[in-house]
Formats: sequence, C-alpha cells, structure tokens
Amino acid sequence: MEIAKLSAAARARRSAEMREFLRSRRARVTPADAGMAVGDVRGRRTPGLRREEVAVLAGVGVSWYTWLEQGREINVSADVLDAIARVLWMDGAEREHLYLLAGLNPPQAPAKSGRRVPDELRRVIDSWLPRPAYLIDRHWNLVAVNRAAELVFGYHEHDHNCLVTFFTGARYRSSLVHWRDAAQVIVGQFRADAARYPDDVEFGQLAADMCAASPEFAEIWAEHRICDATSGSKAVAHPEAGELIFDYTTLTLPDLPGHRLILHTPATGTQSQERLAALLGAAVPQLD
Repeated sequence: MEIAKLSAAARARRSAEMREFLRSRRARVTPADAGMAVGDVRGRRTPGLRREEVAVLAGVGVSWYTWLEQGREINVSADVLDAIARVLWMDGAEREHLYLLAGLNPPQAPAKSGRRVPDELRRVIDSWLPRPAYLIDRHWNLVAVNRAAELVFGYHEHDHNCLVTFFTGARYRSSLVHWRDAAQVIVGQFRADAARYPDDVEFGQLAADMCAASPEFAEIWAEHRICDATSGSKAVAHPEAGELIFDYTTLTLPDLPGHRLILHTPATGTQSQERLAALLGAAVPQLD
C-alpha cells in the first residue's frame, strides 16, 4: 500500500537516499556472491554487480531498475521490491528501508515465495525422483523444480528463470558439457517461443536485458537461429557424481497454456542411473 504523499523537498531527499542506498547495496554483492559466471574481472569498473546484472537476476527491465536506482518516481510493486532485495542480499531491516524509500508500506509478514502449481502436477514432478524434472512458464520462469534437478543442475532458491541461469549461473555453465552448442539451441528455442506471442512485450524485454548482461547471449541472439526441439540429450559434468548423461522430453500442458514440463531420464548404456541414485541417496537424509 502506498504511503502518504510527501512534499517536493521530502520526495527529493527520499530519491537521493534511494539512489545512494541501492548503489551501496549493489557494490557489496560481487558476481561470485550472486553465483554468476564472469570472465576477466579486470575490465569491470566496480567489484559489485552492474545495474543490468541486478535487473536480470531480479527479473525486471534494465531501464526500469536504472530509473529506480536514480530515484525517479516510478510505479513499483511489492513483488519487484522483494526480488531486488533478494538479489542484493538485504536483511529484514534493509528490505523494510527499501519499501519505505519506494513509497510503500513494508509488509507485516514476508511475502510468500513460489508460484501456484496444481497439486496433481506437483506430485508428478516430485515423484519423478530420482530423475530431474522441472516446470517452466512461457517466459522460462522456473515454476517448480524437484530435488534431483536442484542437485544435478545446481538450481537454488535464487534462480527464477532457467534462461538467465543458463547464461549467468557459474555452476550451470561450468558443469554443462558442450555448453556452446546447447546455448545456440536454447536461444533459438526462446526466439521461436517469442514469435508465438507477438503481443507479449516481456519476451523482447527479457531478450534486451539478456543481451545487456551476457555477451554470449547477445552474439547468438544476433544470429537469428530458430529451434523447436521437444526432446534431446544433455550431459553434465557433476562435481560430485561425475558425468551424467540424460535424455530429456518436453511436454506441453493444455491446462496450463504456455507452460512446459521437462523430464530427464538417465541415458542407457551409461553409468548415469547408478551415479544419480548415489547422488540422491547421499543428499536425502535417511529416516529411522
């Protein structure tokens, strides 16, 4: 809920505080802290995150975040502020301060995380263990991820979008075999998806933000590749389990338009099934 209107002088002071506050929070979080894959850091002008990196990790537009950090008077929502607070590792007091600077009353309780998933579909995803499975929406946001997918691909609570994680996640990039080939396929798939929704501006915004945050994405995006694969193979050099090779299948869901369920199965003729079972067995506590 928006707080009471302030005088022009008070708004100016609040804008200046927002500008300095967000800059200071951004400067203290390094790309490594955020789990991002970065190249030579000598060319970076700041040890902290760049504006476009914060925007991509929070799932907001680069221009919008820039305006927020500049202290401009723009419309904000609790969900967006929570995403920014998460990316910048704010504690409860800092999150409350961010709300007040944005002109909103801080929530009395932490906002609920995650998206609603039908119980029946949730059971399918969870019962796919020990094999990885996850659900994405049409913008490639991660809606539901089972424990195997978390362990195999390194997804964690800060990962909100699998396209973003693919290009910025240090763990994902370092473990995925033939990353460049997979990157061309995934960008081609995203471009094909965007063409299906010509009125949805979020695809263009996400592509623009990714081009700003990832030179590799920008290079492949400019090639205008198109892919529409519903199945394939994926190899992961897992730091604990060793090489894991999967066949994957993508299923569309009529009851959830735009959503896709991605199911992985250990490839036959490999040791992936045994290694996967050992990985899950070591990670899941045994009950008495």
